[in-house]
Amino acid sequence: MRTISEQRCFGGVQGIYEHDSDVTKTAMRFAVFTPPQAGTGKSPVVWFLSGLTCTEENFTVKAGAQRKAAELGLTLIAPDTSPRGAGIGGEDDDYDLGTGAGFYVDATQPPWNSHYQMYSYVTQELPELIFNQFSADKHRQGIMGHSMGGHGALTIALKNPDVYHSVSAFSPICAPSHCPWGEKALSAYIGESKTNWAQWDANELVLSGRKTHSEILIDQGQADNFLAEQLHPQLFQESCQKMAQPLSLRFHAAYDHSYFFIASFIDDHLIHHARLLR
Repeated sequence: MRTISEQRCFGGVQGIYEHDSDVTKTAMRFAVFTPPQAGTGKSPVVWFLSGLTCTEENFTVKAGAQRKAAELGLTLIAPDTSPRGAGIGGEDDDYDLGTGAGFYVDATQPPWNSHYQMYSYVTQELPELIFNQFSADKHRQGIMGHSMGGHGALTIALKNPDVYHSVSAFSPICAPSHCPWGEKALSAYIGESKTNWAQWDANELVLSGRKTHSEILIDQGQADNFLAEQLHPQLFQESCQKMAQPLSLRFHAAYDHSYFFIASFIDDHLIHHARLLR
């Protein structure tokens, strides 16, 4: 692991780090905010998965999460959103496929399957590194995300309820099998069979009987340009109600898809996670 930068922040440390990933076969960067409480014991961990085009820096710089995380004693981890510089033809052609658009799946289709293994990276390789290098408690983990990262947080939590004890999302892609972003990415990474898409679709996972042990919190802006075509929170809400999956879906008038929206409600999400991870 290589340290790119470290700064004192609200009594803790905000760092950017890099390591050589065996899973993606590329160098990968990630951000860690270590709260002051980590100096006297292992602190709960909240993962934040970012959306399309983002890096590990977007949440770190724009969300304003460190003040409340320091108060609550939460370690915050923000991975990058994809491998970079993998050398795959066309990986930099589109904003919604390839670089910056890993969708937190393990690709099965060439040429993507050689590097785009973001599910395994986020759930296996990076946690192993984190828990070896930082004062973080692997038995108290939560996960959240935004847009594509909200999709990632929901699917990861539903597939690993005994690992992630809290989950929340901002403006998540709730049903990627039913939106242009998801259809494009899943076709390329997983193949044309929609049956194989179901394991990477939060809505389908809930309908199959997957559940989290705690209530899912979702915040959605009503002025979000992507709401109608790409996100489908109401469809997810209907599925959760049908399958008795606890969900708090909150709509906010006049808020859009940006990090200004995230910054406005990030404290609520961190409190949600801290309460469940105590």
